[in-house]
Amino acid sequence: VVLRPASSSRQPDLRGGADGLALASDPGGTLNLLAMVENLQGDSGRGYYLEMLIGTPPQALNILVDTGSSNFAVAGVPDPDVTSYFNTELSSTYKSQGIDVTVKYSQGSWTGVLGTDVITIPKGIYGSYTINIATILESENFFLPGVKWHGILGLAYDALAKPSSSVETFFDSLVRQAKIPNIFSLQMCGAGLPVSGSGTNGGSLVLGGIEPSLYKGDIWYTPIKEEWYYQVEILKLEVGGQNLELDCREYNADKAIVDSGTTLLRLPQKVFSAVVQAIARTSLIQEFSSGFWTGSQLACWDKTERPWSLFPKLSIYLRDENSSRSFRISILPQLYIQPILGIGETLQCYRFGISSSTNALVIGATVMEGFYVIFDRAQRRVGFAVSPCAEVDGSPVSEIEGPFTTADVASNCVSSVSFHEPVLWIASYALMSLCGIILLILIILLLIPPRCQHRYTDNDVVNDESSLVRHRWK
Repeated sequence: VVLRPASSSRQPDLRGGADGLALASDPGGTLNLLAMVENLQGDSGRGYYLEMLIGTPPQALNILVDTGSSNFAVAGVPDPDVTSYFNTELSSTYKSQGIDVTVKYSQGSWTGVLGTDVITIPKGIYGSYTINIATILESENFFLPGVKWHGILGLAYDALAKPSSSVETFFDSLVRQAKIPNIFSLQMCGAGLPVSGSGTNGGSLVLGGIEPSLYKGDIWYTPIKEEWYYQVEILKLEVGGQNLELDCREYNADKAIVDSGTTLLRLPQKVFSAVVQAIARTSLIQEFSSGFWTGSQLACWDKTERPWSLFPKLSIYLRDENSSRSFRISILPQLYIQPILGIGETLQCYRFGISSSTNALVIGATVMEGFYVIFDRAQRRVGFAVSPCAEVDGSPVSEIEGPFTTADVASNCVSSVSFHEPVLWIASYALMSLCGIILLILIILLLIPPRCQHRYTDNDVVNDESSLVRHRWK
């Protein structure tokens, strides 16, 4: 890890002091960061979840941590794929708002009803808080067999909240009611472990600050470009130290986000193809089935082998807060060649932890398991630091290096037009209104009786040679 010089991108000390925050050094305060260490369980294949107590008397549920959505929702009725659900009739503090809500994800969807109730987090901030909760009444491909969570905690901005941005998000409610700093941080410890294992991999969701024991070296920050998802700006990718040489806008088409609720590193199709070609070219495997790259096939090796030595390192360059500089986060193949299935006593099978995407580059769990990630909403930036738990066989599998110059990169790699969902709706309504006006004018013109008889000349006749649709005019 290269230590960076002091700059505006360094994190201020949040461990107590003149600002009066009651943090880890003050066990009697409302914010004890050390108490939140190891409060997550799960794996990269099925997500990391946090235990919450909801309602009065409290009902214990496991809630998936998702930085790529903004609704807090829990199973509200029995479901064959969940072991518990929130029974609103048993809670004396539950209040229904009577508002239907539907949320669709890249995979799966659910429909429910908005309400409010009190929550506490056993390994979180002290106290009980009133939060907007959607109870899920119907779902499709949302709860899956084997998952150990019963709801989802959307930690993105209110712009993504359904049915509208007026629904206060979970974290905004905590910041307002508990008076905690507008920052949270996330560590997921699943590096080199089966992606769908026992579900007991460790992890930490630190609400309101940064816990020093969860990272090594320095924190490097990149600006949040738009406050909806945690959208960042990616400048380039390298495979095995070789630049892919793509236009930097390709990496941000149509957005690049940091999303703990996405399992893989997802890349726009053009970038994905270039990465696969580069990995195949630089790996020590001469021929490899295309099904492995597309996710339809597993690759299996003898359990005594370590296939990771056959593959190159992957690096992602992010723009620094100082826009003339960048830094790179790198993952070794131990993070993207993922153990998933053992066959008998001799074989271990792996999947490719990278996939293609139609609408975004998504830094998901494949990458995030290598880092302690700080979502500094107060200063509109996302930070990355090397995670001590990102080790396989005692060796680190992630790196951060910098700074690098951005002289060879465009000054802006993100489209100036943000195609946010609300904007698309406004544009759609505007176009429909315009079409309606034009249609009304045409109807009026058709209904107005002709004032005079037009006398055709030879130049008015549409003949077969000049007509786009022959024989239509008679």
